[in-house]
Amino acid sequence: MARTALNSCSPLEFFSPAQLQELHNGALEILEDVGCDLHHEGAASLLQGAGATVEGRRVFLPPGMVEKALETAPAGILVYGRDGEPAMDLSGRNAYFGTGSDCIYLKDSYTGERRAFSEKDMVDAVRLADALPNIDFLMSMGMIKDVRPEFQCQKQYANMLKYSKKPQVVIAVSRGCLDGIVGLAAASIPGGRGELMEKPRFVLYTEPTSPLVHSFEAIDKLIYAAENLVPTNYAPGMMAGATGPVTPAGAVTLAAAENLFGLAIHQLARPGAPFVFGAGMSNIDMGSLQPSYSSPEAMLTQAGLCELGRNLYGLPTWGFAGCSASKLADTQAINEASTYIFMAGLAGTNLNHDLGYLEFGLTFSFDLLVMADESVGQLRRVMDGLPLTRETMALDAVKAVGPGGNFLASDHTLAHYKENWAPGITDRNTFERWSALGASTMEERCKEKIADILMSMPNLAESAPAIDQALARIMSQ
Repeated sequence: MARTALNSCSPLEFFSPAQLQELHNGALEILEDVGCDLHHEGAASLLQGAGATVEGRRVFLPPGMVEKALETAPAGILVYGRDGEPAMDLSGRNAYFGTGSDCIYLKDSYTGERRAFSEKDMVDAVRLADALPNIDFLMSMGMIKDVRPEFQCQKQYANMLKYSKKPQVVIAVSRGCLDGIVGLAAASIPGGRGELMEKPRFVLYTEPTSPLVHSFEAIDKLIYAAENLVPTNYAPGMMAGATGPVTPAGAVTLAAAENLFGLAIHQLARPGAPFVFGAGMSNIDMGSLQPSYSSPEAMLTQAGLCELGRNLYGLPTWGFAGCSASKLADTQAINEASTYIFMAGLAGTNLNHDLGYLEFGLTFSFDLLVMADESVGQLRRVMDGLPLTRETMALDAVKAVGPGGNFLASDHTLAHYKENWAPGITDRNTFERWSALGASTMEERCKEKIADILMSMPNLAESAPAIDQALARIMSQ
């Protein structure tokens, strides 16, 4: 199983237990007094039959319905890799990191061009993410040009399956599209759909429309996921100050209400089905009218909502990391991306996506993904903490070396020095050696690493012919 950020230090938390209850009460008040607009008659009937008030499109939930849903939703989810082995344990403060989905543009690492994704770009992106040691799961990263929209998600997923062994988070435009993705996943494993329900290989990403609107497509996918035990989130993508309250506490409260409305439907469809709690609440930048990726407020709201989901609701959590508003994989990009990575790890958000995103998620960067992978490695070393034993305190080594000695030749150093974090693209040479080696920048070392991975990594697609056959059947319909 991939390494995780475990409970080796105190968590980053902002609310007391009483304040978490206050946030929850606020979310319940919204659902009971304001209600949500629901555009799915089947879900409305399901809610009404369980005690909700339905007035046209508007649905009002009593608190008891939400509390019952929270009682049946599981506290943890195991997600498996292509080989059928556990890859992610979505529970507690375990933190996993992966890419984002569906960027319109790719920032070419070598020409600097901002252009549409080709299928080769998509394959290269998947192979790169598969090779990077701290990338735990994949999303599609880009929209493949010249693929019909109704088959875009299936084509993306087929490439993720063919060229990586890591689990995925998937996007689907409809129930039918999601069923096609499930069919592709089932074709890649011996036990088919039955095994997929027992050992899920991916998590579905779906979302309401803030504020408080739930589309037919989002709810239809949510119900399908529950019925088929596909783990799913239901993550609002609000822009605080535009489609949600501008205050962080207000954004958290509204996002909680939208999540809980989805959870109520999800658990009525199949009690005990796996659900991930979370949202993206980037505040609007009043100058550009764009979401402020990696702003302090975005990080605060994610940490606060994660704290509510984990500590009060006992649910797996969802969030962001490794992304930037910058247009280049530059100093701004790695500053914003790394800060978000460390915030997510310290807060203990389980699933953190969007590593490699530039320009508010419009553009994907191989270079930023490689830099972010390095930052996750640093985070994980920090989260390993300081194990305290007589051996780690080095008492016997200090006695052996004594005053005025050195530890370079000590057996203790030889036994433990590899426990220190080793950099990949970070340079630690002296100025003279760095100059002799070519005086490279981090950006240049990123490009070298990308080229090396894409040239040297084995092609996994040869082991997955059944995926091509299943995709051909889907696209011929």
